[in-house]
Formats: sequence, structure tokens, C-alpha cells
Amino acid sequence: MSQFNVYVSVSNDLVTDQRVAKVCTTLYHRGYKVCLIGRQLPSSLPLIEQPYKQIRLRLFFLKGPLFYACLNLRLFFYLLFKKTDILHANDLDTLLANYLVSIIRNKPLVYDSHEYFTGVPELAHNHFARRSWKAIEKWILPRLKYCITVNQSIANLYLQEYGVQFHVLRNMPMRWQETPLPSRADLGLPVDRTLILLQGNGINIHRGAEELTEAMQFIDEQFLLLIIGNGDVLPKLKTMVSSLTLDNKVWIMDRMPYEKLKNYTACSDLGVTLDKDNNLNYRFSLPNKIFDYLQAGIPVLSSRLPELEHIVKNYKVGWLLDEVTPTGIAQKIHSIFTNSVEYEQCRLHAKEAGKSLI
Repeated sequence: MSQFNVYVSVSNDLVTDQRVAKVCTTLYHRGYKVCLIGRQLPSSLPLIEQPYKQIRLRLFFLKGPLFYACLNLRLFFYLLFKKTDILHANDLDTLLANYLVSIIRNKPLVYDSHEYFTGVPELAHNHFARRSWKAIEKWILPRLKYCITVNQSIANLYLQEYGVQFHVLRNMPMRWQETPLPSRADLGLPVDRTLILLQGNGINIHRGAEELTEAMQFIDEQFLLLIIGNGDVLPKLKTMVSSLTLDNKVWIMDRMPYEKLKNYTACSDLGVTLDKDNNLNYRFSLPNKIFDYLQAGIPVLSSRLPELEHIVKNYKVGWLLDEVTPTGIAQKIHSIFTNSVEYEQCRLHAKEAGKSLI
């Protein structure tokens, strides 16, 4: 039997999107011929070798309405003339092009919503952009047969809003191979300090990074905060570190391939995720990073959001923060490491949860 050709579309540069990489790898091992399409950025890291084909489109615009228009135009004409059996669109910003091609060529379309796209904070005060995305969503979603998303809360939102059933596919990382990982010394990290980690490819506004950075001025020199990834607030964080003289307490590192990132995750003592409950997307989010923390066997400090609270409470893997404020974060971190018995219990539970969930 000939292989089915699957064309998978994303709006990022492919390097650090673990969810999409896992989907493509799984499809490849199930016998599908996979082509993943993203975009080329000036800051893009080299592509990581994968068993499936990867294409990065060069676009004239890097952000804003013209970027999204250009992306969908390029995707539309690229996909229109390719020999494809199945189209797979990731998030609302690639859906329009894929939907039009699926109609013209009568091909099945799978839609994977990684978040509640129209509820992201970046659209909160951009009414034209939000109305535009909402119109696309309202037009296309009720016409789709195959939809998946990252958790049940977001699936419920789409069901209530459009009457469309979304299947849940959680953001679980690949199980790590049981091979020795580099030590702190190998990574250039201090061996005698307590490492707090915030990692992610969307360190943006309202995700607690600013408050966490500011909290470090109230925390002992024993603690070191590692921020690894990319996002809108990183320039601001670097300015804060300099102005608050926190160079010895906060280290900011650029995003890196997952295989390298997991070495830093495994060396940390506490993983942090502090999304705020001020928009629907974050309220019902379940960030990938929490499962990376658990697989590494490190406890979690999380804001009190429904999906995160469910994981933290049910598996007893960490602590919940009621208010994302600098003083609140500092007090909670001191409290966590003051009670060594509770900390070790949470670390043990994190290891167990990592094995059972992944």
C-alpha cells in the first residue's frame, strides 16, 4: 500500500515546537510520509535532523497583519499544488489557507488548536485583530470534522461556543532515554546554589516572568533563577536584571533545542509556571513545561489555574500561588525550601508523576 502524504503547517520556525515534532514523528513511524512547513526567521536556529521532511518559508513580513496575510497566502499556493492526502493545520493562524485548499482539492483537514487563540492577551486590546480572527474561527470551525486540542477545558470552550467536539491530546514530552545527563559543572552552572527554572518558547506578558525576576531581589543569594527561552518580555527582563543589579541572581539564556534544554531542566531544583488568570487562554492553559519539570523529577511552583491545579493537587508535586506578585513569589520560595521534608516528598511525587503521566 502506498504511503499517505501528510502536510503539517505551523507559523513558527520548527526548531523548538515539541508538540508538532512529536505529532510528525508519530505519524512517520505509523507509515505516513510527512512534510512539516514553517517559516524562516533571521534568528532561526539550524533545523534539527528529523525522519520527516522540513520546509521553512521565507516571508517578507515578520509580524502583524501583513505577516499573517503573507503566511496564509504562501501556504495556500504551496499546498494547492502539492501531492497531499491529508492536511494538518496547527493553530488558527494557519487554518485559513489549509481550509481553502482542503475545500478546493477535497482533502481531509485535521485542526490542532494549541491554545484558545482568540483569548490570548496580545489580542485583548487589538479589537480589529481579534474580530478578524474570531470571524475566521466562526466561519471555519463548525465545518470541521477532525479537531484536537491540548486539554479538556479548551475543548469545552469550543464545544460551548461552536458545538464542535475537540479531542484532547495533551502536551506530553517524549520519554527521556535512560542515559547519563551532563552535570551542573558540565553546563557551567554553580553546584552549590539552589536553581529555580522558568523555561518556555512564549515568555510573554501576563506569564509572571516580570514578577518572578523582581522577586529575586527579596530572595537570598543562595538562589539562582534561570530563564531559558524566548518571548516578548525578554528584552524587558534583561533591562530589569541590569537596573535591579540582579546579574548574579538571574541568568537569562536564549532558547535552545529541546535535547539541550532538558539538561538544564534536570539540573534544577524547582520548576516555575506563573501564567495569570486575566485572559481565557491562560486561564485554561496547561503549559508543556510542567510535564518537562515532572519528567526531570523536580517539584513545581504554579499559579492557581484549573488545569495546573488539577495536576499539582492530584499528584502532590508542588505548590500553588494565589497571587503572582514579587513579594508573594519570594515568600513562597523561601517557604518551600525551609520545609525540607515537604520538599523531598514533592520531589519524590514529581518523579512518580513523570513516570505515570508520560
